[in-house]
Amino acid sequence: MAEGKWISYLRVSTDRQGASGLGVEAQRQSVADYLNGGRWKLIKEFVEVESGKKIDRPQLEAALKACRLHGAKLVIARLDRLSRDAHFLLGLDKAGVDFVAADMPNANRLTVGVMALVAEDVRKQISSTTKSALAAAKARGVKLGGFRAGAGLSPEAHERSRAAIQARANGRAADIAGTIAALQANGATSLRAIAAGLNDQGIPTASGRGTWSAVQVSRVLERLT
Repeated sequence: MAEGKWISYLRVSTDRQGASGLGVEAQRQSVADYLNGGRWKLIKEFVEVESGKKIDRPQLEAALKACRLHGAKLVIARLDRLSRDAHFLLGLDKAGVDFVAADMPNANRLTVGVMALVAEDVRKQISSTTKSALAAAKARGVKLGGFRAGAGLSPEAHERSRAAIQARANGRAADIAGTIAALQANGATSLRAIAAGLNDQGIPTASGRGTWSAVQVSRVLERLT
């Protein structure tokens, strides 16, 4: 049974299908059937007219952005409406958005999950090979790096971690920029007014907990400027 907030994404492959509505209505009905029952809210629908062989799809990007903005899940009618390319489906995991295919509700776990396991296996193999190479080098008398196991992360690792955190925060700020601009255009000029507008629209904070405050809005605006 569907719960929470949802964004739907519908795709047709040709301009003629898009103009006639062929395929779109069937997909829309499949999404409606999946969401039927429970406590849910369909926030917005995105329709794309594009070939499944192409990865660059602006409406899908907009749908993913809307999911991140509202803390919603993406729902599609059929798994092949997203892409036939496995690496693109894996990219959904990197987008930080959960999705459900109405014709295969467990696809998120069965598809992305399996690929994640494969990627993890490859990572372990690389790690094992690297450790073996380091052990062999040490046995030959090669002096290894100055950072010992258990001594903590290297400065480079700390910097990569810090950069990743900053990138996520900047991405979140970019996702919410359009909503803040619209609030400002409608007269919400103070930080408190913007925070109230975000709360009224049900847009979650970066942590997903609590409500927006003037301080949080100020931090987002600083990132945008």
